[in-house]
Amino acid sequence: MILKWIFDRTAAFFGLLLLWPVLLIAMLLVRIKMPDGAPVFCQPRVGKDGKLFICHKLRSMNIDHDGSSVSVAGEARITPLGAILRRYKLDELPEIWDVLIGNMSFVGPRPDVPGYADMLEGDDRIILSLRPGITGPATLKYRNEEELLAHVPDPKTYNDEIIYPDKVRINRYYAEHYSFITDIRIILCTILSRHMEYNGEII
Repeated sequence: MILKWIFDRTAAFFGLLLLWPVLLIAMLLVRIKMPDGAPVFCQPRVGKDGKLFICHKLRSMNIDHDGSSVSVAGEARITPLGAILRRYKLDELPEIWDVLIGNMSFVGPRPDVPGYADMLEGDDRIILSLRPGITGPATLKYRNEEELLAHVPDPKTYNDEIIYPDKVRINRYYAEHYSFITDIRIILCTILSRHMEYNGEII
């Protein structure tokens, strides 16, 4: 995966050079609209080999909330500006920094909060050999995850019993069938909001 490593660092460097004005404006808006906390949200996430790292995102929620790791569209804790940032994935722009310093990749499984990675067993633990990604095949399939969870009676149970196991299945396949060309396709589909065929299904 040397090519992946080189691509991540190079693309992250030039990505930050290109996007820093957008990031700066977004941070200023967060600071103005949500003055009760820092514009950048920092949280421990599980990274490569199960090691914790600090993941950076633009803050999209009020400081005072229940702390649930499962987000649902329309929740009161998500601010109006935060909803816009999340809808267009702008809240994830600071993660480009995490890619640059080697904690994340552009493509890979999303970084889980501590607890979920502990549920991985047997061959599924191959997922931990990967750097977590800003996007990935599971991210593409569940790009509207928050809207989906908003229409089920118990979002956390549905996430834990339906969505999370499916993400594990997809991420395990990604780890076992890695392709740099597929990474590029995933990135393009993420940017262009397109679907693609992956392992016999449309994501």
